[in-house]
Amino acid sequence: MADKVYLCIDMKSFFASVEAIDRGLDPFTDNLVVADPSRGSGSVCLAITPAMKALGVRNRCRVFEIPKDIKYVTAMPRMKKYMEVSAQIYGIYLRYISAEDIHVYSIDECFLDATPYLKMYKKTPKELAILLMDAIKAETGICATAGIGTNLFLAKVALDVTAKKVPDHIGYLDIDSFKKELWHHRPITDIWNIGGGIAKRLEKYGVYDLYGVTQLAPEILYKEFGTNAEYLIDHANGVEPCTIADIHNYQAKSHSLSNSQILFEDYKYDDALIVMQEMVDNLVLELVEKNLVSDELFLGIGYSKDVHRPTGGSRKLPAHTSSFKTIVREFIQLYKDTTVKGVPIRRLSIGLGHLLDADTAHLQLDLFADLDAEKKEKDLQHALLGIKEKFGKNAVLRGINYFEKSTGRARNKMVGGHNG
Repeated sequence: MADKVYLCIDMKSFFASVEAIDRGLDPFTDNLVVADPSRGSGSVCLAITPAMKALGVRNRCRVFEIPKDIKYVTAMPRMKKYMEVSAQIYGIYLRYISAEDIHVYSIDECFLDATPYLKMYKKTPKELAILLMDAIKAETGICATAGIGTNLFLAKVALDVTAKKVPDHIGYLDIDSFKKELWHHRPITDIWNIGGGIAKRLEKYGVYDLYGVTQLAPEILYKEFGTNAEYLIDHANGVEPCTIADIHNYQAKSHSLSNSQILFEDYKYDDALIVMQEMVDNLVLELVEKNLVSDELFLGIGYSKDVHRPTGGSRKLPAHTSSFKTIVREFIQLYKDTTVKGVPIRRLSIGLGHLLDADTAHLQLDLFADLDAEKKEKDLQHALLGIKEKFGKNAVLRGINYFEKSTGRARNKMVGGHNG
């Protein structure tokens, strides 16, 4: 492990850069915002160009928060386009690095195990990073930043923190330099995987940086964070035993499917119920497509402008199933049992848990289930999947999809919740 070298490469303001370059603009000198204007001035800016960041505009702000004196171009989000460019960049990596040594962390960020390639290409870690960054720039026009570390954690922190402080935007960290440069770095939330909640819990013990974590008794950390304390202790010391090979070989012990939606406007109780049923329909079709069954469901409701705390809950089914009729009935009942009436709703989240392969779950079938009816329903679901795959998601719709406040037809045309 001591001889390992990892790169973490990120595309700078990826969505905004793609849109700017597509319009012949320079992301570093031209102002561009990626946002859906149809959602009004409260729409979240998915990305802004570095030129706008230089003017003090906050990333992920809302449109109305942009100072009125700043002139900019608005680009409608195009997730399909971003996925295509991301795939192009992945193809560039593959010309230099084997797929088994690449971990795609997000649409615009990858981890690379550079260890075997330094000798192959006769390059230092920084030279290899520059080689890849230059290739991306030449073929896509997009500027990248990079972190270099002796483990995955250090590479990520080098990208997030150290790279921002140097002119070439390439950071480097080993354990010694990590302790020297980042042990006393504040705010601690700049460090990967330490969010505001963890930071507040550490503040109770007078801890505001990673050095403080190393000085806190392990038993206190385990009492506060449970098994997650192990990761916090390791990372505070610059340690990360996980490798890319470990990530590729990992198989989750428990699986779930989920879907969430931020509504275009405040919804009334009955209208939100319609949207939830649309979401259940899509999630159950995904369940069938993956040949899975579930006996556990989750629901979360977020209300407008924090006028009421979120509500929701979970419910166990009598047996594993992929029946839409069974699952939607239980979701409707859970919605009625937990959702507050008379309060505008803005966010819906649903999930199916405790998933099993449908072919191996037959021993757990409900003795009172109508097996013939379930088989007919499953055959119909497979037919629907075939039609939707061939002719598009809107080729076959349920009656609820035609209600005025339904969102299914519009969202079926989107990619990742945004216009394709």
